[in-house]
Parts: sequence; structure tokens; C-alpha cells
Amino acid sequence: MFSERTSVGLDVHARSVVAAAIDGVTGEVFKARLTPDHQVVLRWVQDLPGPVAATY
Repeated sequence: MFSERTSVGLDVHARSVVAAAIDGVTGEVFKARLTPDHQVVLRWVQDLPGPVAATY
């Protein structure tokens, strides 16, 4: 059994990061277009309901 609550996918490009996540408990979907700054991406992921599993 997985212990992650939210699954995240990141489509990373030189000029942008397209992020999507789904809360495995509620089914809520989160989407964002982010700058490719690692602090911006980390802040977005940290605001999601955790624990979180991410894939690149």
C-alpha cells in the first residue's frame, strides 16, 4: 500500500514547469504553470496535502 496522499507530475522545460497533482483521498486536482526556479517548484509542492510523491 502507498503511504503518499498526493501524487505530483512535473513537465520540466528550460522556460517553464507545468505541474499537476491529484489528492488520492479527495480526488482534488491541482495544476500550475511555474517558473523553472527550484524554490518556486518546492514551495508549490510543499503547499499540497502531504505526504507527497513526485515524478519528473
